[in-house]
Amino acid sequence: MEGSIGKILIVDDDENICEVIKMYVESAGYETKVVNDGKTAETMFLEYKPDLVLLDIMLPNIDGIDVLKWIRKEYETPVIMLTAKGETFDKVLGLELGADDYIVKPFEAKEMLARIKAVLRRYSVDNENKEVLKFNQLTIDINSYTVVYKDDEIKMPPKEFELLHYLASNKNRVFTREQLLCEVWGYDYPGDSRTVDVHVKRLREKLQGGPNWQIETVWGVGYKFEVK
Repeated sequence: MEGSIGKILIVDDDENICEVIKMYVESAGYETKVVNDGKTAETMFLEYKPDLVLLDIMLPNIDGIDVLKWIRKEYETPVIMLTAKGETFDKVLGLELGADDYIVKPFEAKEMLARIKAVLRRYSVDNENKEVLKFNQLTIDINSYTVVYKDDEIKMPPKEFELLHYLASNKNRVFTREQLLCEVWGYDYPGDSRTVDVHVKRLREKLQGGPNWQIETVWGVGYKFEVK
């Protein structure tokens, strides 16, 4: 998904709710597909290969619990269940069957986006096993928060490190300043996009680049960690 930060499959039989979720999720930079019943959800899951599923419990044809069971037979794709207020039994059952989180409707957009980001971040860390990122003349170790450049350890504050690690983990993908603010600083960070510019400037002062990598500005869009 060049230029995006993940694909999300939205499954709910209420078309109005789907449209609201789609609007907020896409405004945060994600790609989306929307389906309104369980049977179509399974078909679309195989075609779309989402990074995360927002899955309502009450669905036509095949309910959300059965769709979750079907996903968990073969896939580890994160699933966040959408539940109506008061469906306590369904929430517990969903988590026991392998759902990663649940959101009670009605919900705030900020809460939904925060939960999506938290689940995706958790899966990203698990899947990478916190591996050390290595490029020519550059090593980024998330385990110890250390950066080695041209055989020297480079000291940097946590947010500088986290920005570098996030860009390098998603090499050759362009992120807007707003996306980086959400992913590195958090969705409710009160700062503005100049915060990202300042941190990129400091990173460039410490890391001049290597034979085949650079922190590049994509004019009119944002930044990327380019590996040639």
